[in-house]
Amino acid sequence: MITPFFQHYAKGLQAVTLMMLAILLAGCLGDDTPDWHGTDISGVMPELEFNLIDSEGTAVTSNDYSGRVRMLFFGFTSCPDVCPTALQKLNQATSGLTPELQDEVLTLFVSVDPQRDTPERLAEYVNFFGEQIVGLTGDKSELRELVSRYRTTFSHEEPDAEGDYAVTHSGAVYVFDLEGNPRLLIRPEELSAQAIRDDLVALVKEGI
Repeated sequence: MITPFFQHYAKGLQAVTLMMLAILLAGCLGDDTPDWHGTDISGVMPELEFNLIDSEGTAVTSNDYSGRVRMLFFGFTSCPDVCPTALQKLNQATSGLTPELQDEVLTLFVSVDPQRDTPERLAEYVNFFGEQIVGLTGDKSELRELVSRYRTTFSHEEPDAEGDYAVTHSGAVYVFDLEGNPRLLIRPEELSAQAIRDDLVALVKEGI
């Protein structure tokens, strides 16, 4: 005859067994979420959207670059340090990809200094940093609307006696997946080219 004590013990043992089995199954199945090096901004920022002009002076929208992982970076060609350092790091990350994956990744460099950064100057600048990079700009109202969309800003300092001026801007890179959804925020000064490359590969493979 089974006493109430043993009935209660058996039920408790069954519950523990089921719980341990669930834990073991979870461990076997694993977590498919990538261990990102950049900061995950999924659902925090809006999707990629803009109306600008490219380095050939042609009006373009975000749809013209759809179907690829895109890295959006704000800067200007007269930038003495942050911009060239960041673009060099991004180029190191993308140039290390296989040829097939290189075609799936694009850097969008948006100049927030349209007064000096003509399409010709912008083209010469971005071409120096590799093939998978596009130079973009627009008028100040378009640029302010765009940077505000991604919760950042820029400002122009007072010109010196020669008319030169500095531009302050964010050094962050916004990474969008193949569908144009915001996924990662990358700070190139904090990550290696390999770490950035790993994140890009993971994003590309999500859509394959």
